[in-house]
Amino acid sequence: MLFAQAVRGRAPGGRGQQMVLRQDLPPQRSGAADRAPVPDPGPPSAASPRALSPSRLLPWLARLGAPAAAFAVFQGLLGILPENLAAEAARYCVAATAAAGVGAVVWLAAALLRARGAAASAVAPAVPVPVPAPAGSLPELVDGTYQALRRGLTVIEVPGRGPLTGWPHSLAESEPPVHPTAFGTAYGLHLLLDIAPYDGRIRAGEVAETLWRLRLPGGGWAARSQGSGARPEVSAIVLGALARAGADARLLEAEIRSCEVLWDPDHDASGLANTYVVTNVLRGLLRAAPGAAALDGLREVLVNGATADPARDHHRCWGAALATGHGNPAPSAVHTARAVVALDRAARVLGEDERQRAVREEGLRWLLAGPAAPGGGAADLLNCQEEVRRPVQEDPLHQELLSVRHFAAAWVARALMTDGARQVADGEVGLPVWEAQLAAAVARVHGMQQGGVWRWDDGPMGHPVWMAYQGLSVLRRYALMVYRP
Repeated sequence: MLFAQAVRGRAPGGRGQQMVLRQDLPPQRSGAADRAPVPDPGPPSAASPRALSPSRLLPWLARLGAPAAAFAVFQGLLGILPENLAAEAARYCVAATAAAGVGAVVWLAAALLRARGAAASAVAPAVPVPVPAPAGSLPELVDGTYQALRRGLTVIEVPGRGPLTGWPHSLAESEPPVHPTAFGTAYGLHLLLDIAPYDGRIRAGEVAETLWRLRLPGGGWAARSQGSGARPEVSAIVLGALARAGADARLLEAEIRSCEVLWDPDHDASGLANTYVVTNVLRGLLRAAPGAAALDGLREVLVNGATADPARDHHRCWGAALATGHGNPAPSAVHTARAVVALDRAARVLGEDERQRAVREEGLRWLLAGPAAPGGGAADLLNCQEEVRRPVQEDPLHQELLSVRHFAAAWVARALMTDGARQVADGEVGLPVWEAQLAAAVARVHGMQQGGVWRWDDGPMGHPVWMAYQGLSVLRRYALMVYRP
């Protein structure tokens, strides 16, 4: 299995096994397609001089046979050499030596011809034979994901909203048909755009229209378990998916203006003190509105929310709660990876100053120091779950609870595949450590899927759409990294 071998091997730059992508190509042709073919010059005429080239000399020597050639040279030299040599034995020695030399040359010529014949027989035939993709290859895995998307697709008519085409939270919730959610449909649209199928059995335009129809009356979007008010982490993810699908820029701009209050920490202090919420908003807005005024402030919130970890050389990292909030900023691999990915995207779109770059690189150093920690860093790849609590807007005495699950190995792999990760590793722990950690994270991501469907557990919520998107994104990115033309 080519892809499985690449996952079990080492990352780019190492000496381990690398993924090989095969492609059958037609013979190369130069010039226009309607140009007349070049005529065959045919064999040379009989009148042309024939030089004794090495290609003609070798078959001639090989046909003689080593013993026959040696005997002929021996007899010829006996007749040519003068009889007045020092002794009759000298004539025989000279003749025998020459015969042995010629015999060796003839034997070597025959061996060379046999080797050439064996090599020619091993060459592939002129007509390429199509080779089916091996089981477990990336194309087969992508096809399995697309089939799962088709099975999990919900198409229903909702009074007051019209037809809805999308996905609930999990791919296992489609029977009986359930109401599509903004969160599941946004990640399903991301996944559909990644796969880019050649057929129209799932139309991205209908899915994008469903997201607009799921918009709340006051603007924005919320998760199924949240109240009637829009939430920044869901709204930004939906806006990012719509922008990627080619939504009208004027509609996006109007919606972003109506949601501006959602990105204000004073409006949602408890939510925007959470690493999960801030990183979701930052990544979604960078896709939907790379010129939004709120982006610089959100990045500063994330940068200021890092905390030093004495257990890993005092490198700065992130926990579930930002250090500027009132929660528990205990170091967490998945939250550090989320922050590194968000800061890396912000740096590419907005640029970064020395302080922002230093904090982002320290997050990478913290992840790379994982194997030195107790447990060998294996705990960094374990899935985890958290609860995001907010006061209900309509009744501050009650709290809204959002349960969040984190695909830790996927986030760590994504952080280690950012542009700056290799440079940081090269100057710190060394490339072999980076390669080994990346390969371990990707192997865990690959191991958690079956037939292109990623599984959290065996329950009805056990096949989240977002998990399939994150898992497939990691494997596609890793395949591109290890490919060598």
